Order: sequence, then C-alpha cells, then structure tokens
Amino acid sequence: MLVFPVVRGIRRIFATSFSHITMNLQTEQLIKDIQAGIQEKKGHDIVIADFTGLEDTICKAFVICTGNSPSHVQALAESIGEFARKGTGAKPTAVDGMRNAQWVAMDYTDVIVHIFLPELREFYDLEHLWADAEITEVPDLD
Repeated sequence: MLVFPVVRGIRRIFATSFSHITMNLQTEQLIKDIQAGIQEKKGHDIVIADFTGLEDTICKAFVICTGNSPSHVQALAESIGEFARKGTGAKPTAVDGMRNAQWVAMDYTDVIVHIFLPELREFYDLEHLWADAEITEVPDLD
C-alpha cells in the first residue's frame, strides 16, 4: 500500500500527474447526468465504456446509446445537453452529426457521447471495438 504525505503541494502534484488513472467526481456526475438525459427521452441500450484503466485513450469514458429514428436521436442529444448543463454546468466542446442524426457525437472532453440509429450502432460496434475498457450496460427503464 502506498502512503502519501499530507503535504499540500505533494498531494496536489500526485493527483494532477495521475488524473488519467481514475475518474474524478465531476466526470462521474457528468456521466450520471448524461444517462439521465438519455433515459428522460427513452433512449435505450445504454453502455458506458470506462477507459481509465487503459493508456493512450482520447477520453475517460464513452457513453453509447440508441435512438429509434433521426428525430429521436436529435431529441436525445438535446436532452443530454440540457441535463449536463443543469447538472454539472458542462457544455460539449463539439457536437457532430445533428444534421443527418444517424450518429451524433458529443464531446465533453473527458466523456464522449455517441447516439446511434440501430443499424449504424450495429455496424460500428464501438463497445466491442474498445473491448479492453470496463463496460457497464445500463438496463432500459421500460
């Protein structure tokens, strides 16, 4: 077991140097807010891929879900944005795919959200592409 001194500066340096190893509370809350936004609009097949145990990843987690139609995908993206803003004050740095609404990606830096139509989700199969990640399947509410 590692023991770290309580010295203010050392603890801060340690936490900063290894922040990629664990998810901080703000990131965990953001994921909960994203999940709530998806569930509010009846998104389904929610999967959370936690990358904190992996090296050289672009973010700490993916949240992946499915919408039934392009308008449903857009509604899910809008709901996620609203829940994230209200919950943690987070705004995505980028949102792509809203025009076609077949696959919308929302980049919250530490978390990237992917909202798919069923056929595209099956085709790209992101959760299996990142099989080394810790995968959590969230049960549908209905």
